[in-house]
This record gives sequence, structure tokens and C-alpha cells, in this order.
Amino acid sequence: MKHIELLAPAGDLEKLKYALAYGADAVYCGVPDFSLRVRINRFSNDDLKKAVEYVHARKKKIYVTLNIYAHNQHLEKIKKHIQFLKKLKIDAIIASDPGIILLIQKYWPECEIHLSTQANATNFSAVEFWKKLGVKRIILAREVSLAEIKEIKKQSKNIELEYFVHGAMCMSYSGRCILSKWMTDRSANLGDCSQPCRWAYHETCNMKHETRNAGGKNFISINVIDDQKRYGMDVEEDAHGTYFFNSYDMNLLAHLGGLREAGVESFKIEGRAKSAYYLAIVTRAYRAVLDGLENNLSEKEIKVIIKKQKTELDNLVHRGYSTGFLLGCEPEHNFDNRNNPAKFQFVGEVKSVEGKLNILRVHNHISIEDKLEAITPKVNIKLKIKKILDYNKNEVSVADGGHNKEYYFEFDQKLESGSLVRKVIEKA
Repeated sequence: MKHIELLAPAGDLEKLKYALAYGADAVYCGVPDFSLRVRINRFSNDDLKKAVEYVHARKKKIYVTLNIYAHNQHLEKIKKHIQFLKKLKIDAIIASDPGIILLIQKYWPECEIHLSTQANATNFSAVEFWKKLGVKRIILAREVSLAEIKEIKKQSKNIELEYFVHGAMCMSYSGRCILSKWMTDRSANLGDCSQPCRWAYHETCNMKHETRNAGGKNFISINVIDDQKRYGMDVEEDAHGTYFFNSYDMNLLAHLGGLREAGVESFKIEGRAKSAYYLAIVTRAYRAVLDGLENNLSEKEIKVIIKKQKTELDNLVHRGYSTGFLLGCEPEHNFDNRNNPAKFQFVGEVKSVEGKLNILRVHNHISIEDKLEAITPKVNIKLKIKKILDYNKNEVSVADGGHNKEYYFEFDQKLESGSLVRKVIEKA
């Protein structure tokens, strides 16, 4: 069967390198002005040039997002950006706006175009429409089920399908939301979402409620109903409020075989704003399962891999997991909290090795007595700290992040450059 592409996000050049090191076949990124990630996005044109050289040197692919819904004032800049991307020889542009697609075809006719999920392609007729306009790949809307994917593939020939398999879900239709613009004057459709769906909300008025005690916690059970009394819902509020719109994250690790059989050519991970640690763990997990499928391992062997990698995904900070719309049902929402706590904290990156010493860029506090693990592209390694030296090579008992200076660590074993380090979070 055809090789399935694992496509990972790259919020900056450093994260791009981790995505490739931990198993991605391709990466997607974009500059803030034209991408649906304005904040926590450090890509510049110069970074893009370096990124293309780095990716292509490793025989991988790089796709650039140009998927805002543009206004007139954007068009001249977009034209120049397309011409710039043509010189870089990127592998494809991801776009959703028909006007931008026309500009791509005008200023770079040979460019491979991938239709962004923001365009909401949910049926085979829509896929045919975009194919006639020169689109080579459709990134299907998250609302499409597995049965619908099979039918789309059956009806639509000579076009690639891509599908999100992991990451944040949106309470709005494929992310086409106006809450952020309305509440904070930051437009989600121009890449500047303030994520009001993740905020905690509190009761104000027009809600009937009763207080109860459950598991030692006090909750307010609130029944909310619209003014026409057509639709009601029960919401629980505690001392911290309620996360009224907060969707669970998507996790399709156990469904890659079904998606592969349905005809999906590229499995996409969401998360350009996430940390390098998050990206490494998620990319490695999906790489492991995909490798198992492509090596024709038995169903029993695949289940063992899934179970192991599921544990790694559970150890990340997340909003709870669901299968989204894949199985034909409405996805659940996480009313309890913004995020589920992690069992580990990402504390550092191994930048290089000097004799017995590992040179670390420290992200969070490390004490000499901490229990650490190294994360590598293949395995986790338990570590014991033997010695910590500061940037002047003076021996110390703690190391802290928040600056550009590096620390020297002697562990009970030497690590490879590019390894990530995490510490066990002790339960209170």
C-alpha cells in the first residue's frame, strides 16, 4: 500500500527540526501575516528560506500556509509573498480563499495547491469543484466522518485527501468562528484568535441552579435554555467557573488503520503554537503506529504499540481526548477545566555534548534530586543527575530557565544532541 505522509506543525525553525527528527515526513508553517497563526509564530521570510533548505536537504517536504480569508488590503502583499515562495521552491501552498487561489495560479501556475480545512470541504461534489480549480490535495473538514471519507475517496479520483488526526478541536465549524472578533476584536479568520471558547464562564442571570456536593467538591448545577425554550443543557460550575465552549482535543491514534484504508494520504497533526516537547511526543507516537501499519505488523502487535504511545499522549497537558466527528457522532466537550494536568514537565533540550557533559538549554527549574527522563526519537531513558554546572562551569544544585545561557549536566549516561528532558511531577 502507498506510503502515508505524517505531516507535523512547525511554529518556528527549531520546532521544525524537532518535527523531522521525531518522525515527520513533511511540515507546514507560515509567516504571521498570511497564516492562521499570528501570535506565537516566529517565522520570518529569512526563516522560511532556511527551513526550505533544511527540509529539502533531508528529502522531506515543506508546505506553507497562506490560508487567511483576505481583504482587499492584503492582496498586494499576498502577490509578493507568492512570488517569494516560488523562488524558494516550497512543495505546496495551503490556501482556503478562492481569491488567493486565483492569485497563486496567476503568479505561480505550477504551484501545488492544498485546500485548507478552513474551506470546509465535506462532500465529494465540493472536492470535485476544487479539483476543477486546480487544487491537488483536499484537507478535509474536521466534521467529516470515516464513512464519508470512504465515499469521498470512492467518488473523487486523482486527488489527494488529508485529515487531522491529533490536536485541538474548535467549537465552531472547522474554526470559522466570530467569537474572538466580537469579544476581543481579534479575528480568528485572520489568524489572531484569542480563544474565548477556552475561557471559564460564570453565572450572571436568567439561570436556574441548585447547589450539590459531589466527591468533596461543591458544584452548581445550572440549567440553561434559550428564550424560545427550544434547547436546554445542563452545565456544572465550581469555584473556578465552567468551561462552557471548551472542546476535547482530537486523538485518532487508534484509528490510523481505518483512515489509511479509507484512502487518506496524509495524516495531519495540529499544534503550531505548542512546545517542541509536545510536538516531539505526538509526532513520535503517530510515527510508531504508522511504521507498524506499513511494516504489516499483526493486529496484536499494533495494539501493543498503540497502548504504549497512548500512555505517552496521556502524559501531555491536554483538554481530554475524543475521536471528534470521525465515528459519526457529535464530539464531547470538556466542561470541567481548560486543561488536564500532565505527569511530567518539560525542562530542557540537549544542545550538544562536551566530554561527559550534556549541554542543556533549560526551560524550567531542575534540582539535582529531580527524577528525569530523556525523550529521544525512539525511546525514553531514565536519568540520574550526577552533577550540574552553571554557564561558568561552577557546580550548583539547581538550574533555571528564562535566559539564553546554558547549563552543563553530567548524567549517569550520555545523551545525543536533540534529546529532550522532562522531570516527573510529584503528586501533592
